[in-house]
Amino acid sequence: MRIMGLDFGSKTVGVALSDELLITAQGKEIIRREQENKLRRTCARIEELIEEYHVGQIVLGLPKNMNDTQGVRVEKTKEFGEMLARRTGLAITYWDERLTTVSAERTMMEAGIRREHRRDYVDMIAAVLILQGYLDYRAMQEDGKENAGETV
Repeated sequence: MRIMGLDFGSKTVGVALSDELLITAQGKEIIRREQENKLRRTCARIEELIEEYHVGQIVLGLPKNMNDTQGVRVEKTKEFGEMLARRTGLAITYWDERLTTVSAERTMMEAGIRREHRRDYVDMIAAVLILQGYLDYRAMQEDGKENAGETV
């Protein structure tokens, strides 16, 4: 089983997938949307990837405001998540994505990717950061359970 990470935006959806050991996240693709309200093709492509890669869970970035409030983008993201859950039958985990786009931009700058090419990758890299954050958190939780009964 793998976990899929998604960065849902008004024009694109960045997609990342975990490895089968649930340790690392890798960018898969960016699904481009022609219109914000048209999601049929987007959902169909996500369903294809779920089947192809045996995905058992989806982590969806939640675009909270910096002051921890939830605006219109959070509402649209949750609506998208609910639709995905209905269509796929998979659990949707929402993950705070604040500053992932900033981190993605910084990563590309450090990698020497030219400014005009960054927008081609930013959503996929943001999806990787969302998923990797969740995988790391999950690993820490499991490690804490294993170590809970140890005596040092």
